[in-house]
Amino acid sequence: MPVVTLYWDELERLVGADRETILQRLPMLGCDIERVEDDHIDVEFFPNRPDLYSVEGVARALRGFLGIEKGLKEYSAAKGDWKILVDDSVLAVRPRIAGCVVKGIEMSDEVIRSLMEVQEDLHWTIGRNRRKMAIGVHDLSKVNFPLRYTAVDADFSFIPLDFDRQMTVGEILKEHPKGKAYAFILEGKDRYPMIIDSANEAISFPPIINAEKTRVTEKTTDLFIDVTGFDENVDRAIAILACMLADRGGKVEGVEVVYPDRVETTPNLSPKIMEVEKSEVSSLLGFGIDDNEIKDALEKMRFSCEIQDSKIRVLIPPYRADIMHSWDIIEDIAIGYGYDRIEPEIPKTLTFGEEHPWNVLRNMVKEVMLGLGFLEVITFTLTNENVMYTKMRRKAEKWRDYVPVMHPLTTEHTILRTALLPKLLELLSYNKHHEMPQMVFEVGDVVVNSKNRLHLAACVTHSKASFAEIRSYVQAVMRELDLEWDVAESGDDAFIDGRRADILVNGKKVGVFGELHPEVLESFELTMPVVGFELDLSSIFDTGYLL
Repeated sequence: MPVVTLYWDELERLVGADRETILQRLPMLGCDIERVEDDHIDVEFFPNRPDLYSVEGVARALRGFLGIEKGLKEYSAAKGDWKILVDDSVLAVRPRIAGCVVKGIEMSDEVIRSLMEVQEDLHWTIGRNRRKMAIGVHDLSKVNFPLRYTAVDADFSFIPLDFDRQMTVGEILKEHPKGKAYAFILEGKDRYPMIIDSANEAISFPPIINAEKTRVTEKTTDLFIDVTGFDENVDRAIAILACMLADRGGKVEGVEVVYPDRVETTPNLSPKIMEVEKSEVSSLLGFGIDDNEIKDALEKMRFSCEIQDSKIRVLIPPYRADIMHSWDIIEDIAIGYGYDRIEPEIPKTLTFGEEHPWNVLRNMVKEVMLGLGFLEVITFTLTNENVMYTKMRRKAEKWRDYVPVMHPLTTEHTILRTALLPKLLELLSYNKHHEMPQMVFEVGDVVVNSKNRLHLAACVTHSKASFAEIRSYVQAVMRELDLEWDVAESGDDAFIDGRRADILVNGKKVGVFGELHPEVLESFELTMPVVGFELDLSSIFDTGYLL
């Protein structure tokens, strides 16, 4: 979830409230306060509220929630003489584009900072790391309309942002920092999206980089914003940005987008309308709430509403991209009403719970490892093939051995982990500056062949770490778990041949231990010897999983 940095001086000024009030009420909007500093506050917002990724959006929401300025805030885009002509060639590459013009913006440091931060947060969340949506911000005075949104060959050239020489598209993807970071989005394409102005000069190569020609500076007062992508996230992003800059005093003008088969004007800043049944509100909330309370709650959340008989007609602001169902409206009624005002009740249904077998076993194993002097760690469940297999000198097949992530946000998180030991080695590589010896363990889920399993893994690293040492720890663990066990010669290439062994219980392999191979240590940039073991607890105990 994105963490937004809000500076006290501008937040207090834009909200019209002191920091004590803000600190007290902000979490009630649905966020976590990460840290509070003298000059700023870091707040983590849920991904479903991209309109809160800027200080302007937070101030707007807080003014309503605190009763300073309630109800729907109206936005509009004036008619402008701005056109984008969409060519057939780009429809198969990156088919959707939206734009807007914002005039009269004072590009102060805080406005530039806020615009850059919300741009990156939108890229990361609803843009799925620029795959589904990407934003370009330009100095309007340097853009010659009408624009053409088209597809070009790899030898098309222009001067990209932060460079002082012409580069071809192919060169940008290989040499420019942004090109290298996001080339994967256009992988396999032989044509590339480009926005070209009437002077036949490129202003943007989405979703990679803008042209140096339209760089925004502190002297910029008028902006042109383009958003490209594939779906409705393009329209959501342009609406959020337009409303944000309008809150800073900018005048928004619409841009006409001419597709081969239709014409659209963006952004659309008219409120959406949704009807909610009154009976559904009380049913879902679990308590009675009258018309005045519903109206007050919705206005605090910056909606406008009319209540007629059994229905509530709600006007939804254009920046609220998360409102897709009547339940979303009802959730905001609960927030506006105040979670702190809802009285808890003891459930009427009597049930008897018991600890899950997973937790029973996990706690028992944890106590054993802590008693042996190990430090517990918790690593990410998401990882990648490089860490899990390549660096470990192991091989695997997709779906048979590991589960890939369908739409990974980064190249670091492309699969679900199938073992804990590689994650422990990765952790040790981040902590080489700490004193030796280091003894860490983790007990947690892995996913093998699309099934959850409970594993235990541990590592020891210091200058004299040896096979005998890790065997003694395995022996102690098996004794404390009251298990009869044996060993067999192992073929696991992650360990040194002759200094590795498989762990057997009832003749079945349930784990492995030994000295990690020098190539594995080199891959993780570890300079000290490392010994470790990993046990598949699901193969030995009932962990409550269907295997």
